Amino acid sequence: MFEELFAADFVDHTPQPGGFTPDRDGARNLYRALRAAFPDFHAEIHWQISDGDRVTTYKTYHGTHDGTFWGLAPTGRKIHFETVDVMRVRNGKITDHWGVANLLSLAQQLGLMPALDPGKSDRISGAQARSKLIGKVAVVTGA
Repeated sequence: MFEELFAADFVDHTPQPGGFTPDRDGARNLYRALRAAFPDFHAEIHWQISDGDRVTTYKTYHGTHDGTFWGLAPTGRKIHFETVDVMRVRNGKITDHWGVANLLSLAQQLGLMPALDPGKSDRISGAQARSKLIGKVAVVTGA
């Protein structure tokens, strides 16, 4: 089905960390990695709109961490994280993708980052949290 949905010249304008290339093979490898790490991986679509040749979707992904992900051995933890994706569709095929995923939430659920407690006075800023996450992801993925 992947071949039917994604154009041969597909471009991912926001490829995920971990060495995934911004082309159709990279997208396929990302989906394979997600399915291997979270065998029950699925999306709950909250809303979806189209504008011309673009389709925007806000969804929450769910799954159980039963395989290696970001170099982390399976934890058995249930995860969920939100994403917003924009796909360009031409001639019935996805040609382009832009997306934003809440990877900080995912990293916290997997135990790679401590959950931030808004009631504590020693909170770190969003920039500090992103910096720590980027450092941890770089170590895990070898980036």
